[in-house]
Amino acid sequence: MPAHLRPRRSTERPPRLGVTSTDAGPEIAVLARHATAVEVCLTTPLGERRIPLTRTAHGIWWDLVPELVPGTRYGLRVHGPWDPGQGHRHNPDKLLLDPYAAAVEGEVTWRPEVYGHEVGEDGWTDPETRDGRDSAPHVSRSVVVDHGVFDWGEDTLPDVPWSDTVIYEAHVRGLTMRHPEVPPELRGTYAALGHPAVLDHLTGLGVTSLELLPLHAFTSEPALVRRGLGNYWGYNSLGFFAPHAGYAAASDPQAVVDELKGAIRALHGAGIEVILDVVYNHTAEQSSWDGPTLSFRGLDNQTYYRLDDRGRDIDVTGCGNTLDLRDPQVARMVLDSLRYWVEEFHVDGFRFDLAPALARGRDDAYDREHAFHVALESDPVLSRVKLLAEPWDVGVHGWRTGQFPAVFSEWNDRFRDTARTFWLADVGRRLHGHAGHGVRELATRIAGSADLFAHDGRGPNASVTLVTAHDGFTLADLTAYEERHNHANGEDNRDGHADNRSWNHGHEGPTDDPDVLRHRRRSMRNLLGTLLLLPGVPMLVAGDELGRTQQGNNNAYCQDSELTWVDWELAPWQSALLEDTRALLALRRELALLRGPEFPSFDAVPGRTRLRWYAEDGHLLAEHQWDDPHRSTLVAVLDTLHHEDRRAVALLLHAGTDRSTLRLPPTEGVEGWRVRFSSEAGREVGQHVADGGSLDAGATSLTVLTAVLSGTADERPSTHVVSDAEAR
Repeated sequence: MPAHLRPRRSTERPPRLGVTSTDAGPEIAVLARHATAVEVCLTTPLGERRIPLTRTAHGIWWDLVPELVPGTRYGLRVHGPWDPGQGHRHNPDKLLLDPYAAAVEGEVTWRPEVYGHEVGEDGWTDPETRDGRDSAPHVSRSVVVDHGVFDWGEDTLPDVPWSDTVIYEAHVRGLTMRHPEVPPELRGTYAALGHPAVLDHLTGLGVTSLELLPLHAFTSEPALVRRGLGNYWGYNSLGFFAPHAGYAAASDPQAVVDELKGAIRALHGAGIEVILDVVYNHTAEQSSWDGPTLSFRGLDNQTYYRLDDRGRDIDVTGCGNTLDLRDPQVARMVLDSLRYWVEEFHVDGFRFDLAPALARGRDDAYDREHAFHVALESDPVLSRVKLLAEPWDVGVHGWRTGQFPAVFSEWNDRFRDTARTFWLADVGRRLHGHAGHGVRELATRIAGSADLFAHDGRGPNASVTLVTAHDGFTLADLTAYEERHNHANGEDNRDGHADNRSWNHGHEGPTDDPDVLRHRRRSMRNLLGTLLLLPGVPMLVAGDELGRTQQGNNNAYCQDSELTWVDWELAPWQSALLEDTRALLALRRELALLRGPEFPSFDAVPGRTRLRWYAEDGHLLAEHQWDDPHRSTLVAVLDTLHHEDRRAVALLLHAGTDRSTLRLPPTEGVEGWRVRFSSEAGREVGQHVADGGSLDAGATSLTVLTAVLSGTADERPSTHVVSDAEAR
């Protein structure tokens, strides 16, 4: 080894990883446990200057590098063993990103040079032979930034209680690319998120928390690039500390960072929290057998990734690799990243993609007491922000809904599937003479999914309820398609979920039939009402309140086009749907009994909402009726009449294919009921129904009523709902 690369072993304690400012000057530290030498490569238009790191201890290499001032572009080259069978893939001919880089500049060009092993121009590959070509002209650069230059002013975190939280899942580009009030040069950018028109929509809608699809620096997979497509969703991370530059109106790396901070400051000013969808389960390097060497693989493949005894990736993510959080230094990197986004960007929470992959233990099984979970729960910074889990991965025994520690709330796929089945799939079955699934599962989800979350002091707010998400049909498409239509993705329509539990209402795709359209729009309102007026933390997907369509594509991860961008030019029925959504969220805010921290109880328990179930005749549902596959009606009455804040709300869920007369159960202390919302076209909102009286319910309709209490004036506001009138 050349003398200038020989490390000086140190007894000093290694510093913080990444580039930091010290009294002695800029210092950089890199984890490369199995390396024999590490070089920092300063890159300029004139070439590359290599500076060896001279101090090492405990697998960390570091040194003072005075040139690493804000604005400096740099990379890393790592010397060490090339032994694929043992998981070692060091290759100093590959310029690597610093995992702690605060900004990333430039795109990856999918050339054979970016692979650590030999790859031919024709795609031929030899995974076991080290490639000697320089990757520098074809990869991204790390950039030093200064976080001290941004003025946060009087920024205050909204700190929305879980019981008041309504999540709005959106894509940075997709939300604003077609917004007519956002200046063209800002559309699809971080800056657009803070534009007054966007803020007005979010606050006027009544959501509290904007959950953004991944905005960590990412790249597109080579297979997509070959098809002329790109990774739109961003679940293909290059680094965990840098915002994706492609989402900024600015081009300078420092300005990209500041632009995102400005958007978060503006959202906070409007009272909106910012939650980041984060992808710590895998990286863009795909499988070590056929993927590139961009960062982690070249630094220390054996440390960063889960490998089998042949040195090959253990993939529980479906993306070729899995980060190994069993290693303390890898877990430390993830925790450092999370704290960084809280402390430097003021984000309010995180949604963890494929969360079980982060907590698989030594035997590769999910461990709810994994050290990573313990660290999150005990960390003084991270334990105070919102933490949400996607509670499944693609590995063995990967479905873990309800099994995460109390510090998490979780996406509730059981709620999603049950709501779709009741309002869509079962209705379609009945129209063809088949039985449905009954109402037991629906009642369990309406009650907050206690079967999944009633442990370790958890309550209904541990359940993030949803009927749609980015990865599936939109709300409108659930009512218009029974089959996925993903041909534009270039995978012969084999990608995307096949179990959609949707119903096209008799016609697949677009139609001008007024009856089909009227029924579809009623089904959308049924799903929205079920989502927004039940216990749990509801998540609404951007554009669902406007009836957005993706033309039946339920896996639009590679479609950065008008197919996935929210269209803000609204037809009358879309404006009506928007008003309905606003009204439902206003009603949710008004009725605290719908969003309490405790699960509802069948009996009158102090501090808890009482929930009872009735049949269409106004009598309590009998045991034999729960699993009747022909039952399509459920009446739920929630009340706090035994509390100081005396309230009651009745939800009439009728998924039958014919009209039905539903009798409201006599309720002590209630004089009558007033209709506050109806999915049925033409239903009079504000209609009064006597206690114990009957209400005519249209086919497949949801009606919501609030109680008029005995001895009180009926001064409760009537929620304004613009229904999709049959005349439209």
